[in-house]
Amino acid sequence: MADTLRQLLTDTAHIAADYLDGLQHRPVAPAGSAVQQLAELLEPLPDRGCSATQVLQLLDRYVSPATLGMAGPRFYGFVIGGALPATLAANWLASAWDQNTALAKVTPGTSLLEQIALNWLLELLDLPRESGAAFVTGATVANFCALAAARHKVLRDAGWNVEADGLFGAPEITVIAGEEAHPTLLKSLGMLGLGRNRIVRVPTDAQGRIMAGRMPAIHGPTIVCTQAGNVNTGAFDPVADICRQVAGNNAWVHVDGAFGIWARAVPELQPHVRGLELADSWATDAHKWLNVPYDCGIALTRHPDALKAAMAITAEYLPTDSEDRNPADFTPELSRRARGVEVWAALKSLGRRGLVEMVQRNCRQARRFAEALSAADCAILNDVVLNQVLVQFGNQRQCDRVIAAIQDDGTCWAGGTVWQNRPAMRISVCSWATTDRDVERSIEAILRAVRETGSE
Repeated sequence: MADTLRQLLTDTAHIAADYLDGLQHRPVAPAGSAVQQLAELLEPLPDRGCSATQVLQLLDRYVSPATLGMAGPRFYGFVIGGALPATLAANWLASAWDQNTALAKVTPGTSLLEQIALNWLLELLDLPRESGAAFVTGATVANFCALAAARHKVLRDAGWNVEADGLFGAPEITVIAGEEAHPTLLKSLGMLGLGRNRIVRVPTDAQGRIMAGRMPAIHGPTIVCTQAGNVNTGAFDPVADICRQVAGNNAWVHVDGAFGIWARAVPELQPHVRGLELADSWATDAHKWLNVPYDCGIALTRHPDALKAAMAITAEYLPTDSEDRNPADFTPELSRRARGVEVWAALKSLGRRGLVEMVQRNCRQARRFAEALSAADCAILNDVVLNQVLVQFGNQRQCDRVIAAIQDDGTCWAGGTVWQNRPAMRISVCSWATTDRDVERSIEAILRAVRETGSE
């Protein structure tokens, strides 16, 4: 049995390594024939099982060719980093450990790594050192956790225990957000019972930044939602100005920093994020610019007691009495994988300098995209202040044709968006694996698609 398992895992490692090597040479998008072959997997539940080796072979034969090359160096379609080598290896080992990282007494090793990762994050991002955190699936749940803590605190300050008594009869909470707030934030507000349609929207400028001068007056329990890194433009809300405006009121300022918060670590980018430390909570994705495997999001708050009050769980059979941090006290899940292991591995392998250099390189590469495409008379719709580039190829029909041609070519992959009523293609550069040569190859492919489609 042990020899069979060892051989299976060895085979898996070889298959995975071959897959990753192949991303350098195969088209980023899967071939249509590969997608069609997935139909071979459609079968009734088998009466008898097969060997683990056969399962692995089926996965590699049918699913590997049908994947989008998100782990490769020329995927720019979403803000998705690849997986750093150390984080991929740590992910495999953590899966072998199979630890339900909920309670420090039960899983001391992985619980400690999560605490160390939290301490390093607070130092790297220069956020209040007393802050607490939830390691969750992604920015959606990170926003959810941070906003649950906000809901707890603003209602507690108004004399209401929302966890015990619910929202029926509770003091009304005003939620304020910019017109360009990300949909995951709206989803989180909906799940919390705060509503997606009752948000007080603040106008934004041409880059998607909240116009601080248009902020409404604050009355009663209030949650203000801001953004560090607009998903289209990369722009930053003036969080410091907003925090100063609402100071002294029963207001909580939250920052959706899914990828933009990592600018806090880079000296030349810090002017964009100065004052973020004045907020009450922050949400980010480690599977974006930290380049850990899916899935890993992080909610951070300067009010860990509020987060714990919103999330903690107790039961007679659970050994929750520990002086150490119980990870599940800060997350919606009691059963949870050891996500902090990969965050620890990323920060340990990169160090501060490595992370800074990676972010700097991706931002420089984004500027190179913008410069080259602009020089070829493509319209760049945003100020490239971070890693996002918005490029327009004429009207909606022309833009769609160019994007389809780029994706069919396979050299790189980028997707469409609409920015303030203008069709565009969004280029997101946030992978550790993207080299300057990858960028030049991608620019050539994009301009070739423009020429071949005859777009303006």
